[in-house]
Amino acid sequence: MSDIKKVVLAYSGGLDTSIILKWLQDEYHCEVVTFTADIGQGEELEPARAKAQKLGVKEIHILDLREEFVRDFVFPMFRANSLYEGEYLLGTSIARPLIAKYLVEIANSAQADAISHGATGKGNDQVRFELGAYALKPEVKVIAPWREWDLNSREKLLAYAEKHDIPIERKKGESPYSMDANLLHISYEGKGLENPWQEPEEDMWRWSVAPEVAPDKATTLELTYEKGDIVAIDGQAMSPATVLTYLNKVGGANGIGRADLVENRYVGMKSRGCYETPGGTIMLKAHRAIESITLDREVAHLKDDLMPRYASLIYNGYWWSPERHMLQTMIDASQATVNGKVRVKLYKGNVIVTGRASETDSLFDTSIATFEDDGGAYNQKDAEGFIKLNALRMRIAARLQQTRKK
Repeated sequence: MSDIKKVVLAYSGGLDTSIILKWLQDEYHCEVVTFTADIGQGEELEPARAKAQKLGVKEIHILDLREEFVRDFVFPMFRANSLYEGEYLLGTSIARPLIAKYLVEIANSAQADAISHGATGKGNDQVRFELGAYALKPEVKVIAPWREWDLNSREKLLAYAEKHDIPIERKKGESPYSMDANLLHISYEGKGLENPWQEPEEDMWRWSVAPEVAPDKATTLELTYEKGDIVAIDGQAMSPATVLTYLNKVGGANGIGRADLVENRYVGMKSRGCYETPGGTIMLKAHRAIESITLDREVAHLKDDLMPRYASLIYNGYWWSPERHMLQTMIDASQATVNGKVRVKLYKGNVIVTGRASETDSLFDTSIATFEDDGGAYNQKDAEGFIKLNALRMRIAARLQQTRKK
């Protein structure tokens, strides 16, 4: 007899989690509480409520977390200029700690005995959900059906759904790929993409046009930054979620943000995925531009040294870890002077920076950087001693090599 009486399930209303809901009821004979997070996946969420009710769920949580997602997770990540393995903008990874947070909060308020999720035993998400949950609730019990049941094929899942009268809805034009969407990105995996040589079909992409058919005229944007975050576009103040929504729309219309890559998963395998991240692509390029005139050189270089480690922490599920908190404190401290404006042009898949300025924090000194007469602001003779001192160790080594050859 299981001691699990109540479970909080991260529930999308799709085939997998609907089957998991029923499976938990039958296998654990427990009450299931559902939690559905609206983080901008672009789907109506009320059908998830109806499905849960049909399956006998009495406690249903559907939460609009879009602003919190961008403000407290996406924006902090972009202050670090994060890229995993130099390409991936971490769109799926950064959503998981937020979902883990609310799984734990709802489990506490509902006095549940466990939490459950629909991540497979092959993927990264099982790690991200569970590391987050354990960090926030050390003794939490986790039920991961994909690691327990024998429903390891789509045919078995469909048969289970039919047997238990679980609704299976095929929407017109539904993608055959495994997709994950939120305000930051859409990811595509599976089907033909499992062959890394096969080019994605053009009709797979949902948010962006192909760069070659994007408009022939560039779109210009002016982005206003305060402490490393975009607070206005073309002079209009916007909330974090509105900023990202707007950039996704205009970026996608100009063919911005497509990526096709093979990444190294936490569990050890290589996985091919395609991603659309129009707004994130613009944000990354523009943020580096405003930092280029407002950050001290060594601070900027230190941030670049730390970024791969920071990105790996997010990818591998360590958002709630002490080391990520430590790095975030350092990164956020560096952003106190990252204030100003960046002008970008969007053209056929490219984000082109055409201007950056800061009235309060620019370290760009025209009187020193000029190629014209600087009026004595910079003494070029100072470079001689600097160069000789930096060359000293190499000169000593070269002399030694020359002596050995004699």
